[in-house]
Amino acid sequence: VGTEEGMIHLCSKAQSGQYEKTWKDHNLAVYAVKWNPYHEEVFLSCSADWTIKLWRTDMNRPIVTFDLECELGDIAWAPYSSTIFAAVASMPSGSGSQNNFSGKMYIYDLNQDKHEHLSCMTTAQKSKALHVSFNPSGPYILVGDHRGGVTSFKLPVSLAEGPL
Repeated sequence: VGTEEGMIHLCSKAQSGQYEKTWKDHNLAVYAVKWNPYHEEVFLSCSADWTIKLWRTDMNRPIVTFDLECELGDIAWAPYSSTIFAAVASMPSGSGSQNNFSGKMYIYDLNQDKHEHLSCMTTAQKSKALHVSFNPSGPYILVGDHRGGVTSFKLPVSLAEGPL
C-alpha cells in the first residue's frame, strides 16, 4: 500500500493492526505499487515526486530510481515479461491554463537498458494520463486520462515479447 506521506507498507490480512514491512524513499504521495508477475520479491512504485522506484522486498532502499521530471499517474508490468513495464505521466504543455497538459507513456525494458526508457509516446493532448494497462493476450497497451478518454497503442515487436 502506498501512502500520501511517501511510504509503502507491506500488509497482511492475518495482521490487520500492523505492517509486515515499511519502505520510505519517496518524498511525496505514492500513486501506485505494482508487483512483478514473475518475481514475487520485486515491485515498482511511482509517486508525486516524479519518480519510479524498483524495489526488492529484502532491501530497504530501491535498486533503481527513474526520474521522469513530470507528474506520474500509474505504472504496469507487462504480463508476458519480467523486465518490461510502462509508466504514464503528464507534462505541462504551454503557459496559462492549469488544464494544459500532454499525456505521455514511457516503456522500459530492464533487459535492454536499466536506466532509460526505450520509448516515449504522446497519449493525449490537453489531458493528464492517469492509468496504464497491458492487454494480457496481445501486444496492446491502454492509457486512460482524466477526462475519461482511453487511448490504445500497439507495441512494436521488440517490446511485444520479452524474456520471462
